[in-house]
Amino acid sequence: MALDMKWFDEMEARIPHDGVRTRFAPSPTGYMHVGNLRTALYTWLIARHAGGKFLLRIEDTDQGRLVEDAVEVIYSTMRKCGLTWDEGPDVGGPVGPYIQTERRDFYGKYAQLLVEKGFAYYCFCEKTESEEDAGDFDRGEDPCRSLSPQEAQAKVDAGVPYVIRQKIPHEGSTTFSDAVFGDITVENATLDDQVLLKSDGLPTYNFANVIDDHLMGITHVVRGSEYLSSAPKYNLLYQSFGWEVPTYIHCSPVMRDQHNKMSKRKGDPSYEDLLSMGYLSEAVVNYVTLLGWSPRGAYAEREFFTLQELAEVFDIGGISKSPAIFDMEKLTYFNAHYLRSMTPEQFHAVAEPYIRQAVKNPALDTRAIAALLQARCERLTDIPEKLDFFDALPEYDAGLYTNKKSKTNPEVSRNMLEAALPALEALPEWNNDAIHGALVSLAESLGVKNATLMWPVRIAAAGKAVTPGGAVELCCILGREETLRRLRCGLELLSAQ
Repeated sequence: MALDMKWFDEMEARIPHDGVRTRFAPSPTGYMHVGNLRTALYTWLIARHAGGKFLLRIEDTDQGRLVEDAVEVIYSTMRKCGLTWDEGPDVGGPVGPYIQTERRDFYGKYAQLLVEKGFAYYCFCEKTESEEDAGDFDRGEDPCRSLSPQEAQAKVDAGVPYVIRQKIPHEGSTTFSDAVFGDITVENATLDDQVLLKSDGLPTYNFANVIDDHLMGITHVVRGSEYLSSAPKYNLLYQSFGWEVPTYIHCSPVMRDQHNKMSKRKGDPSYEDLLSMGYLSEAVVNYVTLLGWSPRGAYAEREFFTLQELAEVFDIGGISKSPAIFDMEKLTYFNAHYLRSMTPEQFHAVAEPYIRQAVKNPALDTRAIAALLQARCERLTDIPEKLDFFDALPEYDAGLYTNKKSKTNPEVSRNMLEAALPALEALPEWNNDAIHGALVSLAESLGVKNATLMWPVRIAAAGKAVTPGGAVELCCILGREETLRRLRCGLELLSAQ
C-alpha cells in the first residue's frame, strides 16, 4: 500500500515551534498516585518557568485498564492542584486530538512508514505480550525479520494477523542523554525488537509516546526512571524518522521506605486519599515537589513555596538521582504550617464541614470554634474528635478536677464552682471579655491564681482534660444557659464525692 507522503508533510507543518512545550500524559486508571502527581508538577513547572506551553494528553490505548469517569478524576485533580493546561482534550489546540484512541489512524501510518524505511517489519509470529514482558522474546530467532518486503506484503494481503516490530540494528551501540542521569550507552545487541503496533491496530505505549511527542512539538519529557531501559529504543525511533530528540528528564521513584516503592496495591495513599485524610492540596503540592527536587542558590534552605513561587525558582538541575522517601510526618508538618498561615476566614471555610461532623447544634458559632482550632490542628480530620463535648457533656470522672499545676483537687474545685456560678449568672452581657473579666476578678477576690479557678470551670464545661481553647472561650461558645447548667452538673458530681 503506497503511503501518502503529502499527509506526513502536512502533519509536520502543524507542529508548533514556539519555545518550551511539555506534556502530562496520564492513563485514565481512576486515581492519581503521588509519583504521577510529581511528574505532572515537574512537567508543569518546567513549562511555566520557561514561559512555555503545558499540554494534557490522555493515554487510553491500554483499553483493559480503563476506569469509568477516570478522565474526570484527572481533570479534577489537576484543577485542584492549580495545574492549568494550555492544550488538551477539553480545551483543544493546534495538534489535536489529545486523546490517544482518537489518534489511532496516525500510528498505523507511521509504523508503515518505518517498514518502508527498513526500520521496522511485519511480524506474524504468535508471541503473547506476556512472553515479551517476561523477556522471553529473542529477536535473533524471529524468522519474520528476514522476510523480503514482497513476502511480508503477501502475508498482509492474505489477511494473516501481524504486529509491527522495531528493527533494532544488530551491531553497534546507542547513546541516550538524560538531563538527570547524563549519557547512557547500551549495546544494540541487548535491545529487543519491541512491538510498535499491536495486532488490533493500536500502538504500544512506547511507540505512541514517540509519535505523539514529536507531532505535538514536545521539547521536554518527564518520566519515571523505570523507563530508562526503554530510552535507547526511543532514540533509535527518532533517528529512524529523522526527528529531533526531546530533552528527557527521568526521575527516581518515590518510596514508602528504603526498600519499597509507593504502591496503591500496598495501601499507599493517592492524591484524593490525602485530601480525604485532612491534608490541604497546597501542602501536598508543596511537599510532593520537594520529593526528589531541591531549590538552589538563595532558596536552598527554604521549604515553603506557593505554586507560583515554585514556577519562578524551579530548575531541572535541582532534580536528584536518589529515590525520595514519602514521609507522612513531614507532610503533616507542611500541612500544619499551611493551616496556621491561613486567614481566619480561609481556615473557617475549610474547617466548617469537619466542625459540623461533631457540632450539630446550629446555635453554636462555627467561626468561634474555628478560631480555637486553627493553632491546634495539624490535619482537618483531627477536628471532629476535638469537639465531641460541644453538643453533649460527656460522662467524666471527678478525678479530672485534680490538677497539680493548677493546685486543684475535688474540694478546691467545688469551692471554685460554687463561687463561679453566681458571678457568671450576674453578668449583664455574655461575651469573651465579660466572662474573662468576671473570672479574673473572682480569682483575685478569692486570693487564688487564675488557673485554680479556670481549671474546674473548664472541666465542668467540657468534661475533658484536653480541649481547644480555655474556660473563657468554651463558656462563651456554649452560651450562658448551657454553661451554667454544666457547672451545676459539675458541682453535683463533686458534692457526691
